[in-house]
Amino acid sequence: MSHEAESSNPVSDPIPDSGRVIGIDFGTARIGIAVSDPGQSIASPLEIRQVQNQNSDGNYFQQLVKTETAVGFVVGLPVHMSGDESKKSREAVAFGQWLHEITERPVAFHDERFSTAMAKEICSQLGLKGPKRKTHLDKIAAQVILASWLELEDRNQNLPKSLDSNQ
Repeated sequence: MSHEAESSNPVSDPIPDSGRVIGIDFGTARIGIAVSDPGQSIASPLEIRQVQNQNSDGNYFQQLVKTETAVGFVVGLPVHMSGDESKKSREAVAFGQWLHEITERPVAFHDERFSTAMAKEICSQLGLKGPKRKTHLDKIAAQVILASWLELEDRNQNLPKSLDSNQ
């Protein structure tokens, strides 16, 4: 499924400094979801959303914003090791733009290099294997992305420099 958007520019104003933030590990089949505490100091894995269609997914994210009283989203940006954008990063930016449009919440993008590797390590440490590991991996990756973003001193940088130059 494709969530269309026009360009790879940042999609919104900065995320407020307080209130719950939702972390997203974007995928075309599954979306890992994590959420912060209202003080934005702790990220916790929430769930995995099986991608369905734009209408159903839109309703889901609108409800998620209400349920979690979310003030914004952080979408993981899968860039190459060099920091250059990839096809997947353009898809993630398009998804983030769509997410902003349907939820009216600010969206920031955060480099997700190594998030899956870190999530796999966490799953190993927790003793998760096979099907159990698969059911947790994407939401733990979202937690890693969100936790990394929460630790930033300057959260106003929405995109890596390689994508930011497209403005």
